Amino acid sequence: MGTSIRWTARMRALLRRWRGAPLTWLIAGGFVLMLATGIGTALTVDRFRQNAIESGRDSLESAVRLLARHYDREFADFAVFQKSVIAELESHGIESADLFRSQMSTLAVHEALRAKASGWTDVAGANVFDSEGVLINSSRRWPVADVTVADRGYFKRLKNDPIAQEEIEVVPGRLGNGPAIVFARRVSSPRGEFLGIVTRAIAPDQLESFFASTGLGEESSIAMHHQNGQLLARIPHVDAMIGQNFRQGTPEQMAVFERTFVTRQLASPIDGKDRIVASRLLTGEPLVVVATKSLDATLATWRTQTKFFVAVAVTSIGLLVLTLFLIFRQMTQRLSVEKQRLDTAMNTMTQGLLMFDQDERLIVCNRRYIEMYGLSADIVKPGAHFRDVIQHRHDTGSFDGDVDAYCDGILGSVEQTHRTIVETGGGRLIEIKNQPGAAGGWLATHDDVTERIRADERIAHMAHYDALTDLPNRVLMRSHLERRVAELAEGRPFAILYIDVDEFKGVNDSLGHEVGDELLRQVASRLRACVSGNDLVARLGGDEFAIVKAGTNDQAELTRLADTILSALRAPVSCKGQEVLTDASIGVAIAPEHGDNLDDLLKRADLAMYAAKSEGRGTFRIFVPEYDAKARQRRQLELDLRQALARGEFEVHYQPLVDLAANVVTGCEALLRWRHPERGMVSPADFIPVAEDTGLIGEIGEWVLKQACNEAASWPGNIHIAVNVSPVQFRSRSLALKVAAALADSGLAPGRLELEITETVLIRDDEEALTILQQLRELGVRIALDDFGTGYSSLSYLHRFPFDKIKIDRSFISDIGEPEDSSPIVQAVVHMAAARHMATTAEGVETEAQREVLRQLGCSQMQGWLFSPAVPAAKLKQLLSAQAAA
Repeated sequence: MGTSIRWTARMRALLRRWRGAPLTWLIAGGFVLMLATGIGTALTVDRFRQNAIESGRDSLESAVRLLARHYDREFADFAVFQKSVIAELESHGIESADLFRSQMSTLAVHEALRAKASGWTDVAGANVFDSEGVLINSSRRWPVADVTVADRGYFKRLKNDPIAQEEIEVVPGRLGNGPAIVFARRVSSPRGEFLGIVTRAIAPDQLESFFASTGLGEESSIAMHHQNGQLLARIPHVDAMIGQNFRQGTPEQMAVFERTFVTRQLASPIDGKDRIVASRLLTGEPLVVVATKSLDATLATWRTQTKFFVAVAVTSIGLLVLTLFLIFRQMTQRLSVEKQRLDTAMNTMTQGLLMFDQDERLIVCNRRYIEMYGLSADIVKPGAHFRDVIQHRHDTGSFDGDVDAYCDGILGSVEQTHRTIVETGGGRLIEIKNQPGAAGGWLATHDDVTERIRADERIAHMAHYDALTDLPNRVLMRSHLERRVAELAEGRPFAILYIDVDEFKGVNDSLGHEVGDELLRQVASRLRACVSGNDLVARLGGDEFAIVKAGTNDQAELTRLADTILSALRAPVSCKGQEVLTDASIGVAIAPEHGDNLDDLLKRADLAMYAAKSEGRGTFRIFVPEYDAKARQRRQLELDLRQALARGEFEVHYQPLVDLAANVVTGCEALLRWRHPERGMVSPADFIPVAEDTGLIGEIGEWVLKQACNEAASWPGNIHIAVNVSPVQFRSRSLALKVAAALADSGLAPGRLELEITETVLIRDDEEALTILQQLRELGVRIALDDFGTGYSSLSYLHRFPFDKIKIDRSFISDIGEPEDSSPIVQAVVHMAAARHMATTAEGVETEAQREVLRQLGCSQMQGWLFSPAVPAAKLKQLLSAQAAA
C-alpha cells in the first residue's frame, strides 16, 4: 500500500510539473483562443445573418403596409361609387327585372354613369348588367356593345346567393385588352329579387405599376390575391399565373390568406424557393397584399460579410495552429523524456501494475507484474486481451482458478473500486486492487503483502494470545465470555474456573525466571489436556489462569473437573533439568446461578479462588454468597487500616528474647498490634497481609521503627531491640536513611538495634539487597535472617550477606523432644551459624522440654510463651526492672 501511495504521489508530482510549465499554459491558451475565435466568428456570422433576415422582413413589412393603406383608400372609393350607383338605381323602386332592364337602358342613365365615373382610370368604366348578365348600360360608350357576363363566376355567385353582395375576380377582358380585375355588386329589388349587377374593372398592370414603385430589389415579388387564393396581380408579371388559385399547401402557406397580418419564412408555392413573406389583408375588401423576397437575395450582403469574417478567422486559426504545432513539437520532446522517466518509475515499483481500456485491452504493464508471476513479455504486452493475460497465468501455473469465472467476476466489478487478496501456488499473498478509469477500463495493482499480512496476523495474535503459553489472554477471554453471557438467554449455562499456581513466586525467585517460564508453559499444556474443544483455557497474567467451561452448571461435574486439574498440576514437572512440585488454588463461578453479568461472574470466581488460597491452598472452592461478605469485610478492613495510623490506633508490644545459657532477657522483638475502636484487638494475621497488599506496610513499618527505638532508648544499655523490616520497606532505597533518622531522633546506640529481614527480600535482586545490607552495616546496626528454613533457603545467602543472627522458625521447634523431631535440622542450623560466627534464636518455645533440647543443641536465644508473650511497653519495663533487682 505504501508503494502504491508513493507511486500515485510521483504521478501527481509529474502532472503538477507539466501543468505548471509555461509551455503547457501557452498551449492551453492557444486552444482556448482558437476555440474562442471560432465561436466568436460563428456567433458574429449568425448574428449578422439574423440581422439580414430581420432587415429583409422589416422592408417587406413596410412595403405591404404601404400598399395595403394605398389600396384600402382606392378600393374604398370604388365601393363608394358602386354603392352610390346602386342606391340611385334602387331608389326608383323597380320591382321586376324587366322594368329594371327597360329603365336602366336609357341615355339619361348613361349620362349619369358617365358623370359619376369621370376621372377614374379603370379599364371599362362603370357597367350595369341585367338579371341575365347582358350589358344594358355603361359609362364608357353609348349605345352599349353586345356583351354578356352570364358565364362569369362572379355573376353566378351574386345571382344565386342572396347573401352575397360583392364579388371580386380576375377574368379575361371583353371590353378591353388583357385580363381585368372585376369588382361586381348585386342590385336587388325592395323585395330582395335579383335585378342585376354593377361592375367596375381594373387591369392587373395598373396595380403592378404601383407595386414596382416599392423597389424591393432582386428576387422579390409583390402580389395581390383574393382571399380565396386567386392571383389578381403580381410583379414580376407572369401572364400564366394571373387568375390561378394559390390557396393550398402547408398551414404556414394557408395562413397568408387567413390572417390579417403575417410575416414568416417559408417555401414559395410558386418557385419553391425559401422566401421571407409578408402579407396584409385589406380592411374593406377580401384582398391580400403579399410581398416576398428569396432568402438567398436577402442574405447576399451577409454572404459577403461572412466571407470576410471567415477569412479573418481562418487566418487567425492558421497562425495559432502553426504556433501550437511548434509548441507541441517542443513539448513532445519533453514528454518523451518524461515518458522514459515514468517507465523507469513504473518498472522500479514494488507493485505489479496493469491498465486496461474499456475494450478489456492491455494499455500498460510494468516489469514487476511480469516478474511477480513469471510471465512472458511477448504475451503480456499492450493490446493483449484481459482473458488472454489470465489464461497465460493459468498456463504458467500462477493462477489455478476458473479463468472464465474469474474474468467475469472482475469485469462485473470494475465500475467501482474492488480489493481482494489471493494466494499463489507458492504460498504468497497478493493484494489485487481494481480501480475504474475515468474514460472506461480500469487500473489493477498487484502488491505482494505476504509479510505485511503475516505481521498483522502475528500482531493480532499477540493482542489476543499470551506470548509465553500461546493461550488466549484476558482480552480474548473477556470477548469469549461476552458471547457466553449472551447465550444464557438461550438456556446455555457455563462456568468460570480461576486457577492460581501456589508458591509460584518462590519457584520463580529461587530457581530463576527461565524455570518459572517453563513451569507456566507446562501448566498451560496440562490445563489444555483437562478440557474439551468447546472450552477455553486462558492465561490472565503472572501465575493466574482461567478456564471457561461451556454447557454445564452441574457442580458435581465441575468438582470432577477441578479435581482432575489439581491432580494434573500436582504431578512433578521437569523444568530445565529441575524437578518442580507445584499445586494450585481454584475458584469456580457458575452462570447463571452466580450471576448473569460478566463483571460479577469474574469477581465471584476470583473471590472463590482467594477463598481456596486462604483455606489452605491446593484445593478448590465453588463460590458461595459468604465470599462476598468476606470481601466486603476485607475492603472495610483496608479502609479502616488506612486511617488507623492517623487515629493512633496502633500499638507496639514487645516479646522478650532470653539467653538460653544465662536465662536472662538480652533483647526484645517489637511486634505491631492494632486496637480497633469497634473490633477490639485485630490479629496481625488479619491486617498485616492487607497492609502488605496495599503498600501501607511501608508507612506503618517506619512508624514502628521510630516507636521501638524511642522505647528501647529508655531500657538498660545491655538490652537490644529487634524490629521486623518488610520486603516493601527493604525495596525502598531510602531505608538506611530512615534507620539513621530513627536512631538519631531516639538517641539509641546503633549496636542495640537489630533489623530482621526474610529471605524474600534477598531473592528478588541479590546485588541490590547486598548494597542495602552494606549501607545498614555501615550504620552499625545488627541484621538477622528471620524465618530461616521456611522459604527457598540457599546456603549461599549466609556466605554472601553479613548476618549477625539466624532465627529458626517455630515450625522446627514445635516437635522438638518428640520421636523423629526436627532436632537434626536445628542442630545443623546451629552448627552452620556458629561456623559463620552468627547467633541463633529459636522462635515459639512453649515448653520446658523444648528449652532444654535447644540449650543442649547450642542455640543462643529463645523467645516464646514459655517465658513471656508480647506485652505492652509498660509491662515490659516492669519485667526488666524485676530482672535487674534479682
